[in-house]
Amino acid sequence: MAAFAQPGAYDYNSTVFSPDGRLYQVEYARELVNRGGTILGIRCAEGVVLGSEENLEVLEEEGRSRKIFQVDEHIGAAIIGLGSDARVLIDQARINTQSNKLTYDEPIDVEVLTKKICDIQQTYTQHGGGRPFGVAMILGGVDKTGPHVFGTHPIGSYTGYKATVVGVGTETVLSMLKGEYCEDLTLEKSIALAVKCLVKALRERELPLRIKIAVIPVATKKLVMLSDEAVEGYIKEMS
Repeated sequence: MAAFAQPGAYDYNSTVFSPDGRLYQVEYARELVNRGGTILGIRCAEGVVLGSEENLEVLEEEGRSRKIFQVDEHIGAAIIGLGSDARVLIDQARINTQSNKLTYDEPIDVEVLTKKICDIQQTYTQHGGGRPFGVAMILGGVDKTGPHVFGTHPIGSYTGYKATVVGVGTETVLSMLKGEYCEDLTLEKSIALAVKCLVKALRERELPLRIKIAVIPVATKKLVMLSDEAVEGYIKEMS
């Protein structure tokens, strides 16, 4: 028994709790996503806004390091953490949306899809032979009950939000969202707020202002990625 009390003895198995009730592999996955580039989601009466930083290496081709994905026409996902893990979950999410259409002849609800993805993530905290997914997501979309934003965690839990942020810029962005978010925000003002938050987070770390924004309006229920020129226009308005 003494061997299991040594430091690090509980680090190698995601299914064994430490004596103080912790799953270290899950905590490591959570720390990984907290150190990633900032992503955010904002819900308003007119739709949903998803935003992300885009950090490129010197020789990296622009547009290949995506953090916002279209899952279905009415749902998008911003990811943070290991891109390879995220790709697996995004692919599974797309399969679930198409399966729902074939089975029920209607688009899947945003929360139903979120739960299905979290069920997959939770499995890897309960069964041996694997590790937790090193990824968190902000899923946003518009379904028959209206606009929704959900944040997932590596442990497989999820929460609904009016506005949320994950990543290295969380402290900065969260304070801005708490101060400036209100229930009567328009979609246009929500986009401007998302850009403002990401710009501040990037400037604090003295990084280039590369920002991606996706919008899902209630009027169309279809995800649209804003062009770089449109995002630049919001940045100029701030100045």
